[in-house]
Amino acid sequence: MIDKKKANILIVGVGGQGILLASEIISSVCLDAGYDVKQSEVHGMAQRGGSVSSHVRFGETVHSPTIEYGGADILLSFELLEALRWTEFLKPDGIIIANDMQISPMPVASGFEKYPDDIPQQLKKRGKQLVIINGNAMAVKAGHIKSVNIALLGVLSNYLPFDQEIWKKTIVERVPQKTKEINLIAFDFGRNAKQ
Repeated sequence: MIDKKKANILIVGVGGQGILLASEIISSVCLDAGYDVKQSEVHGMAQRGGSVSSHVRFGETVHSPTIEYGGADILLSFELLEALRWTEFLKPDGIIIANDMQISPMPVASGFEKYPDDIPQQLKKRGKQLVIINGNAMAVKAGHIKSVNIALLGVLSNYLPFDQEIWKKTIVERVPQKTKEINLIAFDFGRNAKQ
């Protein structure tokens, strides 16, 4: 678990994976727990499957919404290559939580590049702890693939100092009404996943 007084969480992935909703939920959980929170997001070419990132910083007082290079306590990645791309933001003793999913970027999809096959090995060299989770399988088991972001939040919740009831309350408030149950199941799968 990270320092209870302050933390920097970088959430990354590809457009359409629910990164912005996940960062809104994290921010709301931090606020409900009484922390000052700053959030910043970069959409890039998100609508075309491009990289998306969101910075969430919480603490007693937070002045800037962005995380500097080498300043992230946790890198939460919804896709493996995105985890590798953003490791320069991770502290040397940081934690990487990555979804075991591969989405080919345009150079790979068009045949100009090859998707790296050694990403887990490279990630192991970058942080203090690496957790690779099959969030997609958890989401499907919960009832819908689009709940993968919430499954990954379940994993993340094990590393933050917030009661799971605050997480669940916030999830219920933020997700569409008809998907509440599926998302709560996905959260529990993530929270209880072997790490």
